[in-house]
Amino acid sequence: MSIALKQVFNKDKTFRPKRKFEPGTQRFELHKRAQATLHSGVDLKAAVQLPRGEDQNDWVAVHVVDFFNRINLIYGTICEFCTERTCPVMSGGPKYEYRWQDDMKYKKPTALPAPQYMNLLMDWIEMQINNEDIFPTSVVLGPQHKKDMDLLEYQSYQRAGAPPLQGWADRGVPFPKNFLQICKKILCRLFRVFVHVYIHHFDRIILIGAEAHVNTCYKHFYYFVTELNLIDRKELEPLKEMTTRLCH
Repeated sequence: MSIALKQVFNKDKTFRPKRKFEPGTQRFELHKRAQATLHSGVDLKAAVQLPRGEDQNDWVAVHVVDFFNRINLIYGTICEFCTERTCPVMSGGPKYEYRWQDDMKYKKPTALPAPQYMNLLMDWIEMQINNEDIFPTSVVLGPQHKKDMDLLEYQSYQRAGAPPLQGWADRGVPFPKNFLQICKKILCRLFRVFVHVYIHHFDRIILIGAEAHVNTCYKHFYYFVTELNLIDRKELEPLKEMTTRLCH
């Protein structure tokens, strides 16, 4: 990324403070691993694949938070041009309109201006990822995680009185049973930000020289959600032609 582009994306233009992972936690290590893979120049399709021996919920949690931070930042660069006057409806061109529903204040799908929709969306996602009952910071790893390590080796390690292995938690807060369903909803709604930005504000992205950066972020997002089947294919229709050019 160029120095000028770094300055644009380092400005305090995000809607919300970035959610970070605590150093020393399994999720922090996964986050570092995912970032290192991305920056190594490896094929993005390979970068999104679940690493051998890792828990899928942890892998998804890391990416949901990371995509929230990145997409929040992308929208932050154009938000001053996304107003109730320029974008009176949250849409992706004339064929697609997105209505807001949160089962609290908005119990039915409600048409809103794009900036109001975006504010509600970022508030809602932030509430999910900061909820320890949904995104626990201390988790119980699933039984499949231990199958990837030789059982005798692990038992021998324990008998030696060594400290617990990073990521091998016998106690903690488990992911909720509907964790993946919640993440699917978050990712589906984050995709709508891409739709709106690409269709209504991409001229601004080009103007600041951020096209390549945004395209890479989108490709990473697209490969991840399709690799793990986290978004219904019909939701991806608004950017189908562009995706065909970028990702195939």
